[in-house]
Amino acid sequence: MQLDIPPGEFAGFIFDLDGTLIDTMPLHYRAWNEAMRQVGLTETLNEDLFYSLGGVPTRRVAEVFGHHYGLDLNPDQVMHVKEQLYLRLIPEVTLIKPVVDFARREAGKKPLAIATGGTPDIALPALESAGLRPYFPIVVTPLDVPPGRGKPAPDMFLLAASKMGVAPEKCLVFEDAEPGIQGALAAGMKVVRVPSRVQ
Repeated sequence: MQLDIPPGEFAGFIFDLDGTLIDTMPLHYRAWNEAMRQVGLTETLNEDLFYSLGGVPTRRVAEVFGHHYGLDLNPDQVMHVKEQLYLRLIPEVTLIKPVVDFARREAGKKPLAIATGGTPDIALPALESAGLRPYFPIVVTPLDVPPGRGKPAPDMFLLAASKMGVAPEKCLVFEDAEPGIQGALAAGMKVVRVPSRVQ
């Protein structure tokens, strides 16, 4: 995988987590597929639909899936089941090496932050399991911004920039999914697109 780093001098770097630093998307997919089966899904969860929702807060994903498949579900309950299933799979997590290598090179030289659609109880164990927690003192999740202001809104990226003490236009964002890319661009930041389905 080649990363297309735009030219320019950047003062801080913001990373999405799932599908960007760590290859968790297949694990999230397996957990969602099983959670949706438990509430009546009789077919395999559509993988393209799943990947199109990368970075979207978990509860909202449950709502979208319920609407798409015509299932009357409790999004909070489905979210809880999905996250418990995912936590069991975390030991299988692998690194997305080119992005992690970039982060390790910059750590200590420039501030680094994470802006993730996952809640802290999901994101932090994954970071720990991957051995990346020491590089990222700043982790912004949907719980840090007003309800409904997660990706694709710019709020999480702007908050990460503020916590790093870096102007938004001096931040470079690494993202794999369209909602996050939209949010970063809306925040006035440049973006490195990371292929979400790691080969």
